[in-house]
Amino acid sequence: MSVTEQTAVEVSPELLDAISQLPVSREMQHCGQSFTVSPFDLYATCPNCRSRVKLRSFAAVPELEDVFDAVFAWMNQPGAAEVAEKRRQEIAADEE
Repeated sequence: MSVTEQTAVEVSPELLDAISQLPVSREMQHCGQSFTVSPFDLYATCPNCRSRVKLRSFAAVPELEDVFDAVFAWMNQPGAAEVAEKRRQEIAADEE
């Protein structure tokens, strides 16, 4: 069996911790009102004034959410969702 060599990229333990601890929602405030948004949303609409509020920066410095965006883009490839789901199920089974 042949294994294709992968490009070595340094992944820090801090990055892995940050990914594992990212909440599935985040609390926002605008016009004195709190509301919940996805951590991946680029914009949200304030439920009070209906203004469009920018949530993520577009700076030259990559953010944690950009890592997820890269994974989500990878998942757009044919077959990627299936292999990701298989691994997700394996991880869930290991946690039981």
